[in-house]
Amino acid sequence: MSNSVFIAGGTGYMGRSLIPVLIERGHTVYAVVRPGSERKLTPGATAVPGDVLDGSTYKSAIPPDATFVQLVGVPHPSPSKAAQFRAVDLVSAQAAVAAAQAAGVCHFVYVSVAHPAPAMKAYVQVRMECEESIRRSGMNATILRPWYVLGPGHLWPYLLVPGYWLCERLPATREGALRLGLVTLKQMVCALVAAIEAPADGIQIVDVPAIRASRRPVLESQP
Repeated sequence: MSNSVFIAGGTGYMGRSLIPVLIERGHTVYAVVRPGSERKLTPGATAVPGDVLDGSTYKSAIPPDATFVQLVGVPHPSPSKAAQFRAVDLVSAQAAVAAAQAAGVCHFVYVSVAHPAPAMKAYVQVRMECEESIRRSGMNATILRPWYVLGPGHLWPYLLVPGYWLCERLPATREGALRLGLVTLKQMVCALVAAIEAPADGIQIVDVPAIRASRRPVLESQP
């Protein structure tokens, strides 16, 4: 297991929660940031000025033995953001895969989305295309597939919890409710740490039930 972790999306929703945990656990963390935005990065991580949409701006800073974690994505996804998904999520993931390959990275971690799904079709399609780019790269990879991640600023789906509870217990709806279930930010951080510290051999898929089952210790302050 390498102690070096290179993150694209380190100042975003998941990155801000993941980086302190990795540092506490002894990892050396590098993260791409826009020039001038270095102060947004968690103290203790090394800022790599660059453009997440252009891997050539940061690939030379990727340690060859690092685990690459791709967290870039349009915030608060909705059906109205289909064009942004292709311009940001897809382009950044393809750039990350190419940069990681060029650097000789041996393990790539990607946060995708649960599928198949009856909603958010444009978002799901882009994430599936990103997964395919990872498969074609030949790198070992862990692909996490949450549906919705509950946490600060992402709380309204708690209203759906009673409905999920019922659907998970009915045979006709159980499979879909589990695959498209809600996970917490703490569970996602646990699952990401587990993926980083136990690199996949080939392609490993981590679905909602597996994300919920992750038990890696995290900071007590994590939501």
